[in-house]
Amino acid sequence: MKAVVQRAYGPVDVLAVRDVERPRPRPDEVVVRVAAAGVGPEVWHVMAGSPFVVRLVFGLRRPRNPVCGRDLAGWVEELGSDVTAFRIGDAVLGSGVGTFAEYARAKAVHLARKPLSITFEQAAALPVSGQTALQALRDKARVNAGQRVLILGASGGVGTYAVQLAAAHFGAEVTAVCGSAAAEHVRALGAAHVVDYTREDIDSVDHVGRYDVILDIAGNRPLPVLRRALTPRGTLVIVGGEGGGKILGMGRALRAVSQSPFLRQEQKNLLALTRASDLATLIGLIEAGQLTPYVDRAYPLADAAAAIRHLREGHPMGKLVVTLP
Repeated sequence: MKAVVQRAYGPVDVLAVRDVERPRPRPDEVVVRVAAAGVGPEVWHVMAGSPFVVRLVFGLRRPRNPVCGRDLAGWVEELGSDVTAFRIGDAVLGSGVGTFAEYARAKAVHLARKPLSITFEQAAALPVSGQTALQALRDKARVNAGQRVLILGASGGVGTYAVQLAAAHFGAEVTAVCGSAAAEHVRALGAAHVVDYTREDIDSVDHVGRYDVILDIAGNRPLPVLRRALTPRGTLVIVGGEGGGKILGMGRALRAVSQSPFLRQEQKNLLALTRASDLATLIGLIEAGQLTPYVDRAYPLADAAAAIRHLREGHPMGKLVVTLP
């Protein structure tokens, strides 16, 4: 089969489309014929081997699995011996192993049936980013109706889900921080207010002590600036470890968590988990019309390197995906 392969860690130049052996399912897995695969920060981190802690998980000198990708949508092609929840030909979405390929393995418990109301590209944009937004708002921030929620990085892959969930599902008053080009987009998602960071930032007097919850997906504001924008007992949630150093990649997030016991405000970090129940929740919201996956751009498999480059440099509105014929 064709797959996007990396034989070493490094920039996008390490990626190449090659012929590799088609995967076989383990007893609790299925093989999915991939229609589309999501492009998120987790793909870049594994490709680059950065921060260094990534290499302790995925392979010290080179990735143990050379095929990129985690999110997927497609059709069940082959069943493991213990799998009873799916049948050959079912249209599914979820998280797998080496999804930038014509076929990919995935644990059956990490998959769900694709709603008829969304495309395969939209389906591939949901699993990682959607679950990250849901877990940040529900589990870490414990958002309630009527609270004021500030979302930094509101127009990106996680941010577009966070704005919709906070406004429509949790009933919060959302202020979205994004660039000027994305302002109307995030308003359409449900943001009551928009801060254009090219003209204004949250360190101005208008934002002091205003927000019950701050969801920081962008990862570059100093902690004192974020704390000043919180109410006296507000909650800050830092998503992931962007901008946190070359070794652990989570320096700012770790500082936030270590300071939290000494503050009235709460400071938390989220590293999202893959949960069948959360994927089911998101699909239920899609089917109820409360959530829509937004795809900024779709790239053919041969242009996966360009997709990752755009992720890092292009400020996409929504999620990027790679597609297969």
